[in-house]
Amino acid sequence: MAGLLFGILALMMALGLPIAVSLGLSLIAALLAGELTHLFPMVPQRMFVAVDTFTFMAIPFFILAGNLMARGGMSKRMINFVQLLLRRKPAALAKITTGASLFFGSISGSNPATVAAIGGLTIPHMQKKGYPPELAAAVAAASGTIGVILPPSIPMVTYAVTANVSVGTMFMAGIVPGLVFVLVMMQVHRFTCVKYEPADTTAPRLTAKEFFAAFRDAGLALLMPFIILGGIYGGIFTPTEAAAVASVFAFIISKFVYKELKAGDLFEVFVRSAKSSALILFVISLSGPFGWFMTSQGIPGQIATAVLNTFESRIALLLMINVMLLVIGLFLETNVVILLLTPILLPIGASLGLSPIVLGMLIVINTSIGMTTPPLAVNVFVASSIAGVRIEKITRAIVPYMFALLGVLLVFTYIPQIITFLPKLLGLPLF
Repeated sequence: MAGLLFGILALMMALGLPIAVSLGLSLIAALLAGELTHLFPMVPQRMFVAVDTFTFMAIPFFILAGNLMARGGMSKRMINFVQLLLRRKPAALAKITTGASLFFGSISGSNPATVAAIGGLTIPHMQKKGYPPELAAAVAAASGTIGVILPPSIPMVTYAVTANVSVGTMFMAGIVPGLVFVLVMMQVHRFTCVKYEPADTTAPRLTAKEFFAAFRDAGLALLMPFIILGGIYGGIFTPTEAAAVASVFAFIISKFVYKELKAGDLFEVFVRSAKSSALILFVISLSGPFGWFMTSQGIPGQIATAVLNTFESRIALLLMINVMLLVIGLFLETNVVILLLTPILLPIGASLGLSPIVLGMLIVINTSIGMTTPPLAVNVFVASSIAGVRIEKITRAIVPYMFALLGVLLVFTYIPQIITFLPKLLGLPLF
């Protein structure tokens, strides 16, 4: 049954059907082939149950917050602040892209949204500075991977609900890995971008007056991540309520403080946010009956047993998990990978004594890296449209960043204490 189910799924995707449709059709075909037509009424029921979760309401609100920030001038002010701090550094524009992605990604929780918002502002400047278009696009696409590793993160919410773990613990587990990724990427910029933008020693040194003026201008935008995380861990509101607060905060600041968000912009912002949310939630709804059918047929247990019997070494098993996630992440969107593979990987992780929080972070990081690698490569597609350069050229330019990110991923895999350090320090549950 497992071979039939996944075979039809692979065929549907190979034919170019949307992933949600492929999930639904492969499930229907499996039910027909197994003469289980009496289970058809369970499909719409499970579709509803899959999205009828309070936590999933965070997804549209975080998407809305990110779109409001991009349209209302908040992301632009973040970039200006980071630019002021780094203007004398080598590869300053590349580092500004990564630094701004850190702040924006920690609010929008979305890779493509981070690439679009930050890359849309910095890629043209990098090109004017002399960066090859493919390198400018590669910098923005690679920096966008931070969008889902730092909290809050939409894939973290999806994983937490699927694995039945704390969203707050997942958020806190992402802080150290996210910052490590930022530092590593900053170092890669020194090798890939410095010849196009050496250190500008003629730029005036940062003065206290300039710093405080820029901080005052961007301070409210920079404050949002602390409001979200502080509210969650202070027990003031839940992650879903935090997402709603982020949307309201972004609207108030953009409309009444920065005054860049016009009434006419709201319709476009809401429509764009609704479309993005609908795409994600539709996939989640179809994955509900798909996952239920796998569980009812014992497929996750069968796969886990086969894997454990094949790989006896812990080192080999962990490497296999990463390779599998990376390969599947080349073809499937992050939330789909989480919904399909979490039931399979949880028992494997448990057999290795791996915390579900660590497993969740490995899944999120792997799939985030996959978003910069064809054929899916959503980050690269977004950056390509901004830079006006072919995807093949960007893929070659992004190779150094991929090797660096994969190296850091292996470190996290075999030294999971890096991931669990902060949650342990705060006494958060890891199992």
